[in-house]
Amino acid sequence: MSNHNILITSAGRRVELVQAFQYELKGFFSEAKVFTTDISPELSPACQVADGFWAVPRVTEADYIDTLLSLCINNSIGMVIPTIDTELEILAESREKFQESGIEVVISSKALITECRDKRQTGLLFDRIGVNYPDLLDKNSLSFPCFAKPYDGSCSVGAVALYDKKELTSALLNNEKMMFMELVDEQHTEYTVDAYYAQDGGLKCLVPRERIEVRAGEVSKGVTRKYEVYNYLLPACKRLEGGRGCLTIQVFADLDRNSFYGLEINPRFGGGYPLSYSAGANYPRWLISEYLLGDEIEFYDQWESDLLMLRYDAKTLVHGYE
Repeated sequence: MSNHNILITSAGRRVELVQAFQYELKGFFSEAKVFTTDISPELSPACQVADGFWAVPRVTEADYIDTLLSLCINNSIGMVIPTIDTELEILAESREKFQESGIEVVISSKALITECRDKRQTGLLFDRIGVNYPDLLDKNSLSFPCFAKPYDGSCSVGAVALYDKKELTSALLNNEKMMFMELVDEQHTEYTVDAYYAQDGGLKCLVPRERIEVRAGEVSKGVTRKYEVYNYLLPACKRLEGGRGCLTIQVFADLDRNSFYGLEINPRFGGGYPLSYSAGANYPRWLISEYLLGDEIEFYDQWESDLLMLRYDAKTLVHGYE
């Protein structure tokens, strides 16, 4: 059997991402399946809508990679899609190990992931490609207002704006993982940008999404925008090295003042990607074309701008749960 099945790891709540891959994969291989993993798949909505799922150890466990590789080999997996920050480095380190078994892990280079995971290095990365970045501050001589966040954080966990010295706690100061930076003013609007990089590292698509409302770190209301943010980032993103697959870039923009700041880069699918998919940026189809069929992807900019997404609560029912 050819390795045409797909595995989405740490699937969690990414129901729409799983469904997008299912739909696109059927267009190429009618019998192929999209599988998922999670530490508690029975409680994962995305696992419940997948064609099959498996429980795996935490990414920090010594047998995580061997478990994942064994599942892939035994279930004709041809492509692996990581979805959470904490598994990126170890999967990048293991990419060749999977390739030896004919399995492609869609992941950026280890060097790029390291720069993205350590937010202290991300500023240097933005500077190298020509994107403004908020000034980093010495915690012993802070000016206010400022912004504090863990340098290896994710989903805004632990991030806090400090408007006055009185808000600066000893816990923040003594936390070795906390970094301090200039606070971008409220005149700036936040955007998440979905970028697609081909296997050779070339940029093939860029979709800025204005974040109108966020719930628990994930966009609940958003709209695609092609104008100023797109034009500002396009040449910079073409200079980025080491990208593969979908990357999400967090940007703040004040269009009236023509002011832009890059904040972070996450080398994985973002939670709001389904909006870009609906707008025509078909990253699942392109990944299947590249990694399972060996096709080349052309640059694409004909996605729909000004497309509004309004998310709402939905449910997945599991019968016979014990």
